[in-house]
Order: sequence, then C-alpha cells, then structure tokens
Amino acid sequence: MLSYRHSFHAGNHADVVKHIVQSLILDALKQKEKPFVYHDTHSGVGRYDLQDERSEKTGEFKQGIARIWQRDDIPAEIASYIDAIKVLNDSDELRYYPGSPKVARAQIREQDRMVLTELHPSDFPLLLQEFRGDRQVRIYKEDAFARLKGSLPPKERRGVVLIDPPYELKHEYMDVVKAIKESYKRWATGTYAIWYPVVYRENIDKMLKGLEDLGIRKILQIELGVEPDTEERGMTASGMIVINPPWKLEGQMQAILPWLKDAIAPNHGHYKVEWVVPE
Repeated sequence: MLSYRHSFHAGNHADVVKHIVQSLILDALKQKEKPFVYHDTHSGVGRYDLQDERSEKTGEFKQGIARIWQRDDIPAEIASYIDAIKVLNDSDELRYYPGSPKVARAQIREQDRMVLTELHPSDFPLLLQEFRGDRQVRIYKEDAFARLKGSLPPKERRGVVLIDPPYELKHEYMDVVKAIKESYKRWATGTYAIWYPVVYRENIDKMLKGLEDLGIRKILQIELGVEPDTEERGMTASGMIVINPPWKLEGQMQAILPWLKDAIAPNHGHYKVEWVVPE
C-alpha cells in the first residue's frame, strides 16, 4: 500500500485539491456568525518546509502548489486557500506549505475552535509546538477515530470534520466508513470531508459503496487526476468525499477543477464532481 507521510508529499496535487475543498467549506461556515468547530483527524505537523530533504526527495510540490500559487488568473473562489499559503511565505519564494491545520487556522474566527489529533511520535511534538499557546486549538495524541467519537456532537452544533488517514493499510478505507457510521449517529448535521488517494481504484469503489450503504443522503465526490488509472503502484489521482456539503460547493468545484487540471496536469489530467448519493 501507499505510505503517505505528509512531509514527503506536502503541496502536491492531492494537497491542493484537499485544501481547496477544505477552504471552501470553511468559507461557507463563516457566512453565519454562530461559532463552528473544525476537527482534524490526522493533522500532521501543521506546516512543511519545502526545502526539507523529504520534500526535496520527492519534489511533488513542483507539480502541485508551485504551478498555481503565483498565477495571475487564480479563481476568486480559492482566495482563502492561496492567502493561507502566502502568509507563511514573506517573499516570492515558495518555502513553506500549510498543512490542513494551518489552512484552517488562517480562516477560523475568535468564536470558533479547532480539535487536532496526531498519533505519530515524530509529528505530534511538532504539531504541539506549532500551536503552543493558542487557546482556540486543542491537540490530542490519541487514536483519530476514538477522539472523534468522544468529541461528537460538538457544543457548537456547526462545523466540519476533515478525515485524511495515510491509507497505509488496506483496511483503512473501510475504517473510514465505520467512523462515518458512528459519527453520523452522533452528529447528523455536521459536514464530513474525506480525503482519498487513488492508488488502486477498487479500494475507492469499495469505500464509496460502503458509504452509500449507510443510507446517508447528500454525499458528493470531487476528484482530480493527473494520470490515467493504472495497475502499477503510485497515486494517479485523489479526491474528497463530502457529506452534507455546503450548497455552493458542487458549482464552485465544477468551475475550479477545469482550471486546476489545465494548470497542474494539462496533458493527462481528468476531473469529476458527482453525487454518490443526492439529497
């Protein structure tokens, strides 16, 4: 299976799609004054140095964020996402890339809060240091889905859960389905955003079927591919499955993805925005 440590893949095409969708969901939540919670199940370290030897080794950000962050035709819809990157980079040089917690932190307001979980022994201390002293952020070194179960329903009643496990083990795809089943029982009105890599398409098809069988309505699939599906090892595409998406999200991604494909993978790229289960 794919070994997906954030530090090796920061800023790649999968991060770009994941964080654009995340930012759009947060933008939608901010349309109302009432507070919301952002819950991140697999947080990583918060920010990534693209000159680190791990990022340099793969160079994946060069086919991701490096291709779009300074373009002069960036869609207005992704302004919040681009701003989260620019605030970490004081010059025109792309040195740092925000993980999902830093993307979220750039958008939450005084009345909102964040819950972060990270179990990796090397990543947890770095995540803790990144948000040390931040009263709006709680960080747990616990099993991601156990903490999620214990945190729902949130006191705010509004919010989003970002679920992006490494999928290093085959059973993790169905672990996500089980986590959604348990979480939805506790908090049916929340938004759940599930990131997935396309390494073997059959794993994604099985996960989608599992989610569909839960009987939950309003499940939207968003995907960007940089290469055609293959039987060979390697991530050719990635996407987000969003349960209870904001009503504008479908249209926003239908507008953004053609631009993103042309910018990142003009020759072999493909995309889709489809309802797995409609309203």
